[in-house]
Amino acid sequence: MLNAIILGIVQGLTEFLPISSNAHLRLVGLLLGTGTDPGAAFTAIIQLGTELAVVVYFAADLWRIISRWFLALFGRIPRNDPDAKMGWFIILGSVPIVVLGLIFQKTIETTLRSLWIIAVTLIVFGILLGIADYVGAKKRRLRNLTVPHAVIYGGAQSLALIPGVSRSGGTITAGLFLGYERAAAARYSFLLAIPAVFGSGLFELYKTIKSPGSEVFTAGETAAATVVAFVVGLVVIAFFMSYISKRSFLPFVIYRLLLGGTLVVLLSTGVLKPV
Repeated sequence: MLNAIILGIVQGLTEFLPISSNAHLRLVGLLLGTGTDPGAAFTAIIQLGTELAVVVYFAADLWRIISRWFLALFGRIPRNDPDAKMGWFIILGSVPIVVLGLIFQKTIETTLRSLWIIAVTLIVFGILLGIADYVGAKKRRLRNLTVPHAVIYGGAQSLALIPGVSRSGGTITAGLFLGYERAAAARYSFLLAIPAVFGSGLFELYKTIKSPGSEVFTAGETAAATVVAFVVGLVVIAFFMSYISKRSFLPFVIYRLLLGGTLVVLLSTGVLKPV
């Protein structure tokens, strides 16, 4: 139970920061003494906790977007209403990760969880985040979102299927390159993740219930980790949104480079095994 709770804390701490929660769950899972990868299914299920934190934190925004989307759908308000359009943008941006997740499901659960891949993606996407934060205009707000931009955001989010990329890091990086403000890029990143994360988590939960027996953690341990992830995640998302409205992403870039570089050294010297 303790190991599951620790992983729940790690999930809550890292989901909203651009440092890859999947990578940290993979690494911490290996360092807890069992030497076991907690697995893609466990990771997807406890992400339901942190995603519920997004729903709670952005409850007012979500209610407005969903209600206005339905009103526009049935012609009660103009179809170009900003909140109704945001609903369509979230749907459009969710398509790439759903399609690619289904196509490459086996690869995601096996090959892509290699520590070498995590090390490389931590470094490469850390550098990209740093460049985007430095060169991005940071002038656009979410009301400036367009269909092409929504598609680009969606493509960036789909890269999060690779541990080490970071869901928030990938989409925020894309947003910064497109010229969006830091807070706007982060807000849309979190809203965009809701359909994909809930879909993935519920699908893995269904598979686990249907065919139990191969999981690292019991149902009770997974549930406890999910609750812990929700509580910690709610605190972290509030901190992160306040932080990035005033400061740059440089500390996260440095952290990614240090962690990725450390992994390269440990793997090269044989201290850690790549799988």
